[in-house]
Amino acid sequence: MNSSEFWIAFRTIVTKEIRRYSRIWVQTLIPPVITMTLYFVIFGNLIGRRIGEMDGFDYMAYIVPGLIMMAVITNSYSNVVSSFYSSKFQNYIQEILVSPMPNVLILLGFVLGGVSRGLLIGFIVTMVSMLFTDLHIQHPLVMISIVFLTSVVFSLGGLINAIFAKSFDDISIIPTFVLVPLTYLGGVFYSINLLPEFWRNLSMANPILYMVNAFRYGILGASDIDIQVAFVILLGLIVVLFLFSLHLLKTSTGLRS
Repeated sequence: MNSSEFWIAFRTIVTKEIRRYSRIWVQTLIPPVITMTLYFVIFGNLIGRRIGEMDGFDYMAYIVPGLIMMAVITNSYSNVVSSFYSSKFQNYIQEILVSPMPNVLILLGFVLGGVSRGLLIGFIVTMVSMLFTDLHIQHPLVMISIVFLTSVVFSLGGLINAIFAKSFDDISIIPTFVLVPLTYLGGVFYSINLLPEFWRNLSMANPILYMVNAFRYGILGASDIDIQVAFVILLGLIVVLFLFSLHLLKTSTGLRS
C-alpha cells in the first residue's frame, strides 16, 4: 500500500466510527446531555443555592467544568470500548489486522472516533450549561488542549479494555468500578482544599483530579493543582497507553482465537 491508500484506509476507519455513533444519535448523544442537565438542575440550582460559593465562584459555575469533563471522559471511553469489542465479537477485526494497514493507523482510527464523540458531547454539554450560568473562558488554549488530551487518554483506555474483554459484561466493569468512583472523587463537585490533609494527599494520586482542575483553570482561571503537572501526567499517560495499545495490536493479544 502506498501513502494515499494508507490515508484512504485510515479515513475509512475514522468515518465508520463517526457514522456509527451519529447514526444512532438518540442513544449516543441525547442520554449524556439529559444526564448532565439533571446534574445542572439538581446539584447546581437546587443544592447549589444552599452551598453558595466554592473557592469564590458561584457553585453552578464551579461544577460546570467538572461535569463537562465527566461527559467527555465517559463518552470517549464508551465509544471506543463498545466499537472495538463489537469488531472482536463480529470477527471482522481480524480482517483489519491482516491487512497491510499499519497498526498505528488502526489504533489512531479508533481513537479519533472516540475523541470526536467525546469532544462533540463536551461541546453540546457546554452549550447546555450556558442556559444555567455564564461562562467566561479565561484560558481557551489550556481548556481546548486539556479536553483533547483527556479524550485521547480515555479513548486509548477504552481500546485496551475492549482488547482484554471476554464478554459484553467485561466492558462495563472498568467504567462502573473505576471511572465513576475516580470521577466523583476527582474534584467535580468540591475543592480538595475542603478535605482533611490525609484525604487531600490521597486525592492527589487520582489522575482525573488533574484533568478536571486543569480544565476548570482553563474556564474559570482557578485550580487546586499545578497546571504544568496536569499536562505532564496527561502526556505521560498518552505515551504509555499508546505504546501499550500498539504492543497489544502487534501481538494480537485477545484478538485471535
